[in-house]
Amino acid sequence: MTFDKVLESVERYYSRKVEAHGPTPRGVDWNSPESQRLRFEQLVKICDPGQPFTINDYGCGYGAFATYLREQGYEFEYAGYDISSKMIAEAEELHAGAEGLRFFADESALGEADYTVASGIFNVRLETGEGAWREYVLHTLDKIARLSRRGFAFNVLTSYSDKEFMRPDLYYADPLVLFDHCKRRHSRFVSLLHDYPLYEFTMLVRKG
Repeated sequence: MTFDKVLESVERYYSRKVEAHGPTPRGVDWNSPESQRLRFEQLVKICDPGQPFTINDYGCGYGAFATYLREQGYEFEYAGYDISSKMIAEAEELHAGAEGLRFFADESALGEADYTVASGIFNVRLETGEGAWREYVLHTLDKIARLSRRGFAFNVLTSYSDKEFMRPDLYYADPLVLFDHCKRRHSRFVSLLHDYPLYEFTMLVRKG
C-alpha cells in the first residue's frame, strides 16, 4: 500500500496551520507552549544526557524540539524532517546560523542517528479510514526504527480519551496494541508513558 494520498492531505493541513499561525505551537496544531514542552519532556527521556548524541526529529515542524534541547544544555547534532516545505522554510529561518542543525523536506535526506523522535505525526488522519491510518502508523514506525541506532520515541493520542471530546478527524491509538507491536518487532526494552496530564501517551523504544 502506498500512502501518497494520505500524506498529501496531511501536508496541506499543516502547511495551512503554519501559514496561519507562523512558527508557534499553534502553527504545528498544539494548544499551548506548555503542552508542547510537556511532550518534549517525555520524548527526551529516550536520550542519554550524559554524552553527546545525534538525533532525528521526524515531523520536526519549525524545529521547536531542537530549541528545547539547546535550552536544556544537551550536546547533540540534529536533523529535522517535515513533509511540509513551508514548515522547513520556517525552521531554516528561525534557526539560521545555528551549528549542528539541519532541516529537510526530503525524507531520503535523513540518515541514521542515535535516536529518532516523532511528536504529533500520527494524530491527524483527516478523512483517512482508521484501518488505513493504523497501517500507515505501523509502516512509519518501522521506518523510524531503521533510522535509529540506540532507540526511538513517539507520541499518539490515546484511545482512553473521554469519548465526548474525541474528534472524528483524529486518530486515537490503543497504547497496548502499539506497546505489543514495538515489543515484538523492535526491542525487548519498551516503556509506555501514560502518566502525564495530556490525552495521549509516549512510547520509548530502546535498542539493546
